[in-house]
Amino acid sequence: MTTDAQPIRVVLADDQTLVRSAFAMLIAATPGMDVVAEAANGREAVELARERRADLVVMDIRMPVLDGIEATRLIAADEDLAGVKVLVLTTYDTDEHIIEALRAGASGFLVKDTRPADLLEAIRTVAAGEALLSPGPTARLIERVVRFPGAAAPVDAQPEALRDLSPREREVLSLVARGLNNTEIAEALSLSPLTAKTHVSRIMGKMNVRDRAQLVVLAYESGLIIPGSSGGA
Repeated sequence: MTTDAQPIRVVLADDQTLVRSAFAMLIAATPGMDVVAEAANGREAVELARERRADLVVMDIRMPVLDGIEATRLIAADEDLAGVKVLVLTTYDTDEHIIEALRAGASGFLVKDTRPADLLEAIRTVAAGEALLSPGPTARLIERVVRFPGAAAPVDAQPEALRDLSPREREVLSLVARGLNNTEIAEALSLSPLTAKTHVSRIMGKMNVRDRAQLVVLAYESGLIIPGSSGGA
C-alpha cells in the first residue's frame, strides 16, 4: 500500500537498456516515485518485485528468458506479491498480446512512445488500484482475439459467476468495462462513490478476478457487452 508519505516503489522491466534508462531518469526526477530496481527480463522482474517490495512493475511484453505476460502471471499468482500492480508496455496499441497480459493480471497498458506526463500519471493511477484502459483500443483489441455473437449473450449462456450478479452489479460491470471510474459510475447510477466502490469490490470477489482490468476483459469475453454496444445485457 502507498500513502502520501511513501513514494511509489517502481521496478522497470525492459530488455532495452536505453528504454529502461530513459524511464528511470524520468521517474527518479518525479516526487513521490522511486525506481527501486531495473530488470532485463521477466524472471528478474518477478524476483526484484519480491526482493525490493515493489508497488508496481512497468513491464515490457517482449523480453528474453521469461516474457512479460508470464512474468505478470507469476506475480498475480503469488500471494506474497498480492499488492504488486503491473503496467505493461507495448510498441503498438493494436498488439494482441496486450489482452493476454490483461488476462494474466496486468492493470493496464501503455505504448512505449507515450508522453512522459502520461507515463507518470499511468503509474499513479495503477498504483492507486485503478485500471488504466482506453475503452476504444481495448474493445478493438478484444474484438480481434475473441469471437462474439451478434448481440450480448443471453443470461443462461453466460458464465455461472456472471449469472450470480445482481441486476445492479451487472450495470456496474458494464460501466467498468467502458472505462468509468468509481466516481463516474456513482454519477451515472445516482449512487455514492463508496457504494459504487463496494459494488465493484463485490463483483471482483464473485468473478474471482484480481483487478478492474480483468473485469473489463471478462465483461467482453462473457458476452455481457460487445464492442460498439451502448449498454449492458
